[in-house]
Amino acid sequence: YSLEQNFPNPFNPITIIRFTLGNNESASLTIFDVLGKKITTILNEELSAGSHNVIWNASGSPSGVYFYRLQTKNFSETKKLILTK
Repeated sequence: YSLEQNFPNPFNPITIIRFTLGNNESASLTIFDVLGKKITTILNEELSAGSHNVIWNASGSPSGVYFYRLQTKNFSETKKLILTK
């Protein structure tokens, strides 16, 4: 399992988040603001093992620091991203 740093970072308004799953399983990718408020869930589905790319279009969100969290049954990791407009 791995969660990579989004690219580009900083970004405006689109970024790519890459991650790898070790098994076929349900996964969610959620965006939070700096206060921990959930902004959106950009992925919540059953996925196959291997590498995946997810695009976040943040055109409706203000500039700032955000966090993204990949979560499965046995894995959770969070990273920071920066939206600049």
